[in-house]
Amino acid sequence: MKAQKFLGINSVKINDPFWSKLQDLVVSTVIPYQYEIMDDRIEGAEKSHALENFRIAAGESEGEFYGMVFQDSDVAKWLEAVAYSLAIRPDPELQAKAEKVIDTIGKAQQPDGYIDTYFIVKDPVHRWADLHEAHELYCMGHMIEAAVAWKEALGKEELLDIMKRAADLICERFGKDKVRGYPGHQEIELALIRLYRVTGDRKYLDTALYFLNERGTKPDLFIEESKTRDIKIFQMDPYDLKYAQTHMPVREQDKAVGHAVRAGYMYTAMADMASETGEEELAEACRRLWDNIVSRRMYITGGVGSTVHGESYSEDYELPNDIVYAETCASISVAFFARRMLELEVKGEYTDILEKELYNSILSGMQSDGKRFFYTNPLEVVPGVSGVLPEYAHVDPERPGWYRCACCPPNVARLLTSLGEYVYGQSDDTVYAHLFVSGKADFDTAGGVSLKCETGYPWDGNVRYTMDLKTRKDFRFAVHIPGWCWDYTIKINGKEEEEYDIIDGYAYLDRSWANGDTVEIEMEMEPVRMYANPKVRADAGCVALMRGPVVYCFEETDNGEDLQALRIPRSSSIRMRRQKLSGLGDFPVLLVKGVRLIDSDELYSDEPFDETEADLKAVPYYLWGNRGKGAMRVWIPEIR
Repeated sequence: MKAQKFLGINSVKINDPFWSKLQDLVVSTVIPYQYEIMDDRIEGAEKSHALENFRIAAGESEGEFYGMVFQDSDVAKWLEAVAYSLAIRPDPELQAKAEKVIDTIGKAQQPDGYIDTYFIVKDPVHRWADLHEAHELYCMGHMIEAAVAWKEALGKEELLDIMKRAADLICERFGKDKVRGYPGHQEIELALIRLYRVTGDRKYLDTALYFLNERGTKPDLFIEESKTRDIKIFQMDPYDLKYAQTHMPVREQDKAVGHAVRAGYMYTAMADMASETGEEELAEACRRLWDNIVSRRMYITGGVGSTVHGESYSEDYELPNDIVYAETCASISVAFFARRMLELEVKGEYTDILEKELYNSILSGMQSDGKRFFYTNPLEVVPGVSGVLPEYAHVDPERPGWYRCACCPPNVARLLTSLGEYVYGQSDDTVYAHLFVSGKADFDTAGGVSLKCETGYPWDGNVRYTMDLKTRKDFRFAVHIPGWCWDYTIKINGKEEEEYDIIDGYAYLDRSWANGDTVEIEMEMEPVRMYANPKVRADAGCVALMRGPVVYCFEETDNGEDLQALRIPRSSSIRMRRQKLSGLGDFPVLLVKGVRLIDSDELYSDEPFDETEADLKAVPYYLWGNRGKGAMRVWIPEIR
């Protein structure tokens, strides 16, 4: 069923004015900083102990386990980010440091292949006794993903050998006519599919399918497990079936419910499995779940999981801005899901959401210096309220340096370093350009095709592709036309092209190509007002601003205090201007004439409050919080 396959990390070389700066930041700052954090070397930061846990498990150190039950996963995601980083820019010192970590992991592995420092060090009696809460399958899944990355990006198999033994243990233990099981936190499913693809060993795919098939069957595993186990880690309610996505079999699910990250990883695995097996029923379930997320349960920034209670999806259209959760990892999980859906079927709706996640709610999760991170991503922050009052305690008004639950920072690092795997795809007769990223890509299509891209996206709507061909070749070039773009021109070799097909958000150019041929996409990129469905109570009567794929926000730094007093007249024009933002550089900002309600001593009045004109400035949402602590809003009431 697979419609196309994405190019691997080594087939795409990114040299982009937007993304290369971010990748350089991750390579030069974020990855080294996160190692220091995990090794407890950053004064004042939340203690991690993640590396020390492995050393203790390996017998290299003495001590007690410290941290969350899933602390191993921080190391796994960091190792995955390192693999992609080394593919981008070789660094012998970093590679040696990471390989030492891998060597320690190998020493910590138990004779049967088991690897989880919480249970090796702290509680060996209760291995596999609490699938609902203990995260063993989750941690091993992330380490499997890291192992696959080291193999695919660098050709290194040391970690792969370790994790194949762990995966073999999982496959031997769980399955039909074996021990019944599936993970409390999904991740192992998509990891085993990745392992199958790199090894060709069918048992990994079969076990991933077993975990998917068993979920939602009766009797419920977690309820049954709770009746006999003598371990409880988080005191989770086994009867909350929707939280764990066990309320019905996966093929029958049609609404995104429960923990948003767990759901997103499961949906990713479902789409991956549908691509691998060609099963239409599973693919159709993915389409239903996708539609529910993007049509009813997603913020304009791409954030998902609107409630703090369980870090979960809520109800259709229930998208509060000030008590939002919108975990960074949840947005990353949607990016994973979008990529797998694009492999299943090439449709612009998936690419549009992938763009939304990448340019907004994922980037907002990291400070511009690469050393502070958001767990939650609000669309409104109020000084003295956000992060202070109990019901707003989870809404950080500024990015902390680290967390006790530090799943998001290394997740951002591994996604940004693996960006090359999201840009291009190929089939036997078609080259696909999904994202607009400057650089070069090499395809197998038509016996070998190379493509160069030049663009200033997302700030500039012009994209130029140049063919690098040794001989003339016949193939289709399919380029995504974003959903935000209503006015565009396609040119081939400088001349406007009118003979092409638009299919599901992609322009298909089918011809015999020669070396040096160029394809240019010129997209109008005017600022636009965005409105939410009136069923979204928090946004009814309000307007948000976008330009291209980028959502904008209003900060106290530019607009003064009490942002809730601002109004935007419907008649006001929106102007774009490049301006220097303190400590950040030059960026396109949006300027609009607005109105500010004037404060008074009265709490209520039988007369409208006075108002005054105000010059308002909006900046890219992902940059908020980089210029000091203060109020922020995405949605502003609109007046006629």
